[in-house]
Amino acid sequence: MLLTLHFLTVVFVALALSECGDFRLLPFLLLCLWTGLPYSCLPLSIIVVSVARFLFFDRFNTGERLRCCTCDDELYPGGSFCPNPIDLGRLCNSGSSVDAYYYAPNKRARISALDIFEILRREQDQKPIIEVLPDECLFEIFRRLSSGKERSSCACVSKRWLMLMSSICKAEIYKSDKVIEGSASCDVEMTSADEDQVIEDDGFLTRCLEGKKATDVRLAAIAVGTSARGGLGKLSIRGNNSVRGFTDVGLSAVAHGCPSLRSFSLWNVSSIGDEGLSEIAKECHMLEKLDTCQASSISNKSLIAIAKGCPNLTTLNIESCPKIGNEGLQAIARSCPKLQCISIKDCPLVGDHGVSSLLSSASNLSRVKLQDLNITDFSLAVIGHFGKAIVNLVLCGLQNASERGFWVMGVAQGLQKLMSLTVSSCRGVTDASIEAMGKGCINLKQMFLRRCCFVSDNGLVAFSKAARSLESLQLEECNSVTQFGIIGSLSNFKTTLKSLTLLKCKGVKDIDVEVPMLSPCESLGHLSIHNCPGIGNASLAMVGKLCPQLQHVDLTGLYGVTDAGLLRLLENCEAGLVKVNLAGCWNLTDNIVSELSRLHGGTLKLLNLDGCRKITDASLVAIADNCLLLSDLDVSKCAITDTGVAVLSSARQLTLQVLSLSNCSGVTNKSAPSLTKLGQTLVGLNLQNCNSIICDTVELLVENLWRCDILA
Repeated sequence: MLLTLHFLTVVFVALALSECGDFRLLPFLLLCLWTGLPYSCLPLSIIVVSVARFLFFDRFNTGERLRCCTCDDELYPGGSFCPNPIDLGRLCNSGSSVDAYYYAPNKRARISALDIFEILRREQDQKPIIEVLPDECLFEIFRRLSSGKERSSCACVSKRWLMLMSSICKAEIYKSDKVIEGSASCDVEMTSADEDQVIEDDGFLTRCLEGKKATDVRLAAIAVGTSARGGLGKLSIRGNNSVRGFTDVGLSAVAHGCPSLRSFSLWNVSSIGDEGLSEIAKECHMLEKLDTCQASSISNKSLIAIAKGCPNLTTLNIESCPKIGNEGLQAIARSCPKLQCISIKDCPLVGDHGVSSLLSSASNLSRVKLQDLNITDFSLAVIGHFGKAIVNLVLCGLQNASERGFWVMGVAQGLQKLMSLTVSSCRGVTDASIEAMGKGCINLKQMFLRRCCFVSDNGLVAFSKAARSLESLQLEECNSVTQFGIIGSLSNFKTTLKSLTLLKCKGVKDIDVEVPMLSPCESLGHLSIHNCPGIGNASLAMVGKLCPQLQHVDLTGLYGVTDAGLLRLLENCEAGLVKVNLAGCWNLTDNIVSELSRLHGGTLKLLNLDGCRKITDASLVAIADNCLLLSDLDVSKCAITDTGVAVLSSARQLTLQVLSLSNCSGVTNKSAPSLTKLGQTLVGLNLQNCNSIICDTVELLVENLWRCDILA
């Protein structure tokens, strides 16, 4: 029965085309045949025929369809079967013979040149046949395409079809419940449709748009295309197209076509407002991560919509959103019980009410970052009392928080699970507050203090006594801390501290007075001192005595250290050094490299001598003879020549993987054979700014060392 209806409908449309005398409706006939519309929606075929009758019967039989002729009179072989479309109905009803309605042949009308141009203009003004059907008809057709691949193919036809296809929600896609019994093809189609549905719901695809690539059309294409290939799970949009920037329309397309979206990032987009993000919240109920940065048009309305529509939200990052305040955070706190990670930065409307509601309601919150906010001691007290699940806490630039707030946060005994604490540019961090935090955070493993100018030696020593579980301590620009505080802290940690990092601490410098010898820190294995100009030979000698188990030493930028001071440190390292970074230590010579190779050549794997201008080929000879396990060597800006490179290549036991010779003017084209030999094990070679090596030599090395990444 259905096949008969289908056939009759196709015949009806074909007769309409033949009667019109114009076959521009032929694509619609093919569309009916392709989509099988009579099986699911027979009235649509009648709509197509009605459109055909309206567009062509009335227009082209009332004199508009004119034909140009030459000067000679030409006659048609016969008249129209029925010139007036109204008579067509009379003919069908009367049952009279055809001869009674036959008209005599007509003479073709002679048309002036002006009429010809008018006809041409009208034909140009007419829309393409693909644009004739209204959006309502196309919508009904598109939503009956069961396969995602078919919908993707239709979206490639035109921009209009793409935007219309992207506006169809998943719930609006037609699903036929009628299955013909005994039909194997229907069974196969239903099975493939089910499999396609399963694939679409996975949401494992990732897309990232940056700068001028972010447009509404591209977002619509992503929404339609990814639905047929696994579903979009992660979308990141960074920057905006200044000419054709995307708007809320693009986000609406993503919302309609990507219900499986789980992670959404929106950075530096001023054209997006609450409407687009509200559509995401309305359709993408599986959203777990939302990251908005520099979105000036997004307000509390968006967060309220996210809270209502995305109960599975686990991660929320908000940065530089001036219209987001306490109301939005309170909505998140009420409706998102699974929230685990929160980061809020530079939002002037966010205050104590929003932060305290969020922290007191989200019982699963484990990672918290609050930076450059107008919060006071009240929020810190809430963190101390209700942050029982917090593992990682970052507090930066809290200018309105005083010493009392940090002290209460420590003594409240609520941060029992806290393992990592970072405090930066907070004037409320003092000796008393840092001691309280050490006592209250009993499981603290990592502590990072940056620009805490009110923390002195006394506070650091008291903290080291209280924080018994601390494994990593990093101090940056804490200029009130001196060598006494560092030595006292190392003695207190003894068996727990594994890593110590000092960055730009100008207060730590060599002292002339004798320091009483304290118990060594046997657990410290990683020492990093960067750009501390006051540290010299005396400080390194003291560190060597206190830390005999060092394996990783990073002394970047200590230009005041000489061979004598570093030698005392090397002699006290009993465990054997594995990684040594001496970049920027200008005063070191070949003698210390020879001693380093002799004392620790059996364990050394990485050596960085970048900028040590007094290092020559003699150091490479010592390395080639003693460093059996060395895999990474950096001698950039050193006095290395072709001779030193040849020595390295001749060392049989050496298996270098990374070699940097940047800015070594003494290395020339003569080193090409040696570098080729070293290339048997190299995976990275840096020849940048080696001006004595020509381009042809570099191209030859690239050709021969195809497994090695060469920078030149």
